Amino acid sequence: MKLKVCGMKFTENMQQVAALSPDYLGFIFYEKSKRNFEGIIPELPKSIKKTGVFVNELIEIVVSLVEEYRLEAIQLHGDESVEYIIALKKQLLENRALFIKENKQIKKQKNKHYISKNEVEIIKVFGIKDTFNFDVLKPYVDVVDYFLFDTKGKERGGNGTKFDWTVLEKYPYKKPFFLSGGIGLDDLEQLKIVLNSNLPIYALDVNSKFESKPGVKKIDELEKFKKEIFV
Repeated sequence: MKLKVCGMKFTENMQQVAALSPDYLGFIFYEKSKRNFEGIIPELPKSIKKTGVFVNELIEIVVSLVEEYRLEAIQLHGDESVEYIIALKKQLLENRALFIKENKQIKKQKNKHYISKNEVEIIKVFGIKDTFNFDVLKPYVDVVDYFLFDTKGKERGGNGTKFDWTVLEKYPYKKPFFLSGGIGLDDLEQLKIVLNSNLPIYALDVNSKFESKPGVKKIDELEKFKKEIFV
């Protein structure tokens, strides 16, 4: 079971959260979000995957930000089509091939080691409320690494409310997914029940329920959550 802490915004708080060793840190690149990220990401442990969250963004901009921030995962939180994701992956692969080629030349010329860029994970988000038609996922199964199920609400994430998790009992695929949507300390017992089911839950994604204000996470509460769930 993995842990993703999303909506990071401030350097000091980022470092405090990173000290808890989550598996993913999420940075929202969406101007309409209260947690829109425009700063500098400090050096983080290599075990933490930097995740860029995008909403119906131009592929060129997504790729540019992947390069700028060395993102290792992309979370698509809009209405991105299968065709969009295929085109995005193609561009990322082309950039990776160019990166490796250029760094091989540098290594040969300067006799120095280089770090080749890893492939970027693709996470596709779908909003759920009281019901959900899982048939809409079928075209995406073979083109994404993970799904993420969030609460369908007014905002594109960070609504602070849960959807009815029993809806997931009808999930028909083996594709692993992130569980998100208003998860907090009050949900510990219910979470343990869900996590003991046969659902292919890959990670928990937390955000607003662990904040003192948008983008600032409560470290003590996150630490308690991790100790209770990730034992």
